[in-house]
Amino acid sequence: MDEIEALAAEAFDGGSISEVIRPAAILPEDLAHVVITELALRDVRCGGVWWTTPQSWRRYDRPWRGPEDPGAAVLLGTLQVIYGSPSRYAVTIYRATLTAAASTAGWTVRALCDEALGLAGLSLDTCPRAEFAEPPTPFRLR
Repeated sequence: MDEIEALAAEAFDGGSISEVIRPAAILPEDLAHVVITELALRDVRCGGVWWTTPQSWRRYDRPWRGPEDPGAAVLLGTLQVIYGSPSRYAVTIYRATLTAAASTAGWTVRALCDEALGLAGLSLDTCPRAEFAEPPTPFRLR
């Protein structure tokens, strides 16, 4: 399954739930390294349940049959991430999406986030968050 197929399957899943994480969860460099390393050790192609790219972390219900063959594995959810933001080695988690299969199985957006963040001893509640800047002063003509 390539990136386009996975995104299309997620987009056309009529029962999916998508939630913007506000303010965005920010993994500082040291914790980002822990989570990325742990997710790599749990890769679906090596007996785990996560498939990660620099844009997203996808959680499946079981490992894939082979390196390019998901077999009967079902996508449960996706965390959309940005590597290198707001600082060079940080990771920002800004959106979570659950599939209909995950909703039926009782998953929540919080549970999906907590599973990934838990690899570094965090949860969505304890993870550092982005800070909002004050909006600029409006331009006014005199």
